[in-house]
Amino acid sequence: MTIPLLLLIPLAASGITALARGRRAMELIHLFSALAGFTAAILLAAEVLAQGQASWGNSFLFADHLSALVVLLTAFVYLACSPYSIGYFRTDQINQVFGADEDGSIHLAKVRKYFVLTPLFAFSMFLVALSNNLGVMWVALEGTTLASIFLVTFYGRPTSLEAAWKYAMIGGVGLSMALFGTILTYYAAGQVLGTESLNALNWSVLAGSAAKFDHTVMRLAFILILLGYGTKAGLAPMHTWKPDAYSEAPAPVAALMAAAVLNCSLYGLARFYVLTVRCLGPSFASQLLILFGFLSIAVAVPFILVQRSYRRLLAYSSIDHGGIMVLGLGFGGALGPLGMLLHMTFHSITKPLLFFCAGNAQQHTGNDSLRKTPGGLLHALPVSGPMFLLATLAVTGTPPFSLFQSEFTILRAGFAAEHVGLSILFVMLLVAIFAGFFYHIAQLVLGPPNDSPKGETCRWKTYPVISLSALVLLLGFWLPAPLYFLISGAARILAVQP
Repeated sequence: MTIPLLLLIPLAASGITALARGRRAMELIHLFSALAGFTAAILLAAEVLAQGQASWGNSFLFADHLSALVVLLTAFVYLACSPYSIGYFRTDQINQVFGADEDGSIHLAKVRKYFVLTPLFAFSMFLVALSNNLGVMWVALEGTTLASIFLVTFYGRPTSLEAAWKYAMIGGVGLSMALFGTILTYYAAGQVLGTESLNALNWSVLAGSAAKFDHTVMRLAFILILLGYGTKAGLAPMHTWKPDAYSEAPAPVAALMAAAVLNCSLYGLARFYVLTVRCLGPSFASQLLILFGFLSIAVAVPFILVQRSYRRLLAYSSIDHGGIMVLGLGFGGALGPLGMLLHMTFHSITKPLLFFCAGNAQQHTGNDSLRKTPGGLLHALPVSGPMFLLATLAVTGTPPFSLFQSEFTILRAGFAAEHVGLSILFVMLLVAIFAGFFYHIAQLVLGPPNDSPKGETCRWKTYPVISLSALVLLLGFWLPAPLYFLISGAARILAVQP
């Protein structure tokens, strides 16, 4: 019952929150549901490690090592964002961001909107990873878009509405292409399994028959899937919605989108990658993934170097990291998927820390400008300031932080696949991104004391930053054995041979 429990917890939390009267009740429901969801995700991972897979409802819902890993990372990001969001919106109320009435009615309505929609957001992401049917997986990814659009418009500013429309239009086009790719996959499978089969879109069934699919149809299907789910992941050149959406959404929403939604999008792409490799061999899919991976990393470089907003800087960092993960999958072999999934794991822990520090800095200074904000956050925010710098070093792959290990694994995969020139180019792009990113954040954090107020104002915002910082440091030196076994098992699923 672990699988249905994972889906019922956020659904129940959303419904109960809609009926709750006070802010404290909504906050407690949100915290307990996130903790319960993370506990259920751990139980699911343990079940998969023990038995190899788990299923429910005649295999309608299904989990293998890859599914369990994505569920666990999603639940972790959701849990990390839960206490932080409480302090974040309390600070917004103090700063009168909402323009609430004296009784706080407008503020309460805004907070209720967040605490009702966020569990639905989490439910959709859990369903993405647990759906055995690729059509249901597409519906779940569409659900993440519907929930997050209203969260992007949270503040109701003209720029927020513009960002949400941009996200909806570009994301809608992308998911339409993914739908066509899914339909073509069903057509290719129907020629082998029969169109009347109820399991003709179940991944566990398709994976065993993919070698017999029509080659031409699967080529077109994978191109559409790559463009469609690549748009959702923010791969270049379909990335243009990301900087606007990430800079306008509340910081905890942006953290969920930058880590959990990115993982779900790449998960959907990876499932179709396995089918394509088993049908066509590794060359076709790998060449496309390498192309889009390098393009995403390269596009991020100039925008990071000249960036003026640190919230948008984090968005381009997510485009870069999405490209790195796709590149690892494209390099293939045994090391490429392993490097991709290690990177996915470490990025899911590091990127929320960056957004939390950025959110604290923005609320403290009143803007997210790298030009208008005076330096010296190290003095003004004695916790968030130095942790902002630490997270910057971690997310740019500086040793000994964990993302260096995953990037080095992907680099090894490139050399193993005899992509020597591309591997050298990969290192050069990473060095350029490190230089630009570190320069901007160092200017923001370091410097002489300024006249801004001193000190952290809310423990709800400070403790998540401290906890994540400690975890980021720990993972640089130690990866728990059960988590590594889960990652390596998922990597074996993706390290397919035709």
